[in-house]
Amino acid sequence: MAVTVLVTGAAGQVGRDLVQVLAASVPPAGVATALLGATPVLPGEFDVVELDHSKLDVTNAVACRKVITAAAPEVVVHLAAYTAVDRAESDVARAQLVNEIGTRNVVAAAEESSAHLIALSTDYVFAGDLGRALDEGDRVGPLSVYGRTKLDAERACPPGATIVRTSWVAGLTGRSVVHLAAAAAQSGAELRFVDDQVGTWTSAADLAAGLVQLIRVRPQGIVHVAGSGGASWYEIVRRAVELSGGSVDQVQAISTAQLDPAPAAKRPPFSPLVSRRLGEFGSTPLPHWTDGLGRLVRAIDHEAR
Repeated sequence: MAVTVLVTGAAGQVGRDLVQVLAASVPPAGVATALLGATPVLPGEFDVVELDHSKLDVTNAVACRKVITAAAPEVVVHLAAYTAVDRAESDVARAQLVNEIGTRNVVAAAEESSAHLIALSTDYVFAGDLGRALDEGDRVGPLSVYGRTKLDAERACPPGATIVRTSWVAGLTGRSVVHLAAAAAQSGAELRFVDDQVGTWTSAADLAAGLVQLIRVRPQGIVHVAGSGGASWYEIVRRAVELSGGSVDQVQAISTAQLDPAPAAKRPPFSPLVSRRLGEFGSTPLPHWTDGLGRLVRAIDHEAR
């Protein structure tokens, strides 16, 4: 019998790829082996309820209760979020409303439906001052409004929920720095990116595949799921330009202090994510970030033809 999975934020880059994966399809930038070592999805294994903002405003508690309880899901994957990191610094109330209050509304409805909750979080809950990769047990200390509201969202989740922290996600949907790099490779434009912010770049398609194993296993607590390996934004964009046929000389390394205008929000300087929990349920890490990046660049180039 199919497992009913309700997805909030289904129109976003992770949401769109997750819906495809749950339908036993590999997204354009995906790969069948990105399932944390789990078995491929079988046709009919999941019955997916896709909810974008037009179908559910998570800030509306009454709507959350009505829509989610009517769907009677076994699992709720909560992806809807306020993700404009810099804008959040001057839009605090809205960021808090969507990220914390919206999560509380989804939590209440999921609990009323007896559904397991999987909520997506971020490396921005960390200060990134330890100088090493961060696991699920490391202390938090967000530096931005966005990071604080996402930490508040984590704390709004019940003990039995699964909180998935990921980082630097990019996919075919929307327009990311990878799209910018691919376009620059074709035009010959020069780019400047920081080399003093280091994290884990994550393919949206790979993250979506990884979420499938968590939907099946439903572990409690925090789990880190991000691409393997760490890199700076300069290294990531440089690689993307090269993969798209451009020259690495098009990309110049600068420091965060050289950004003009300076970003409104402060980012953690060193926040690559690793997991000490995936092994608890027989899972393997996601592919290396260069693997996922290569697939995304090829998908972007193919779409542009």
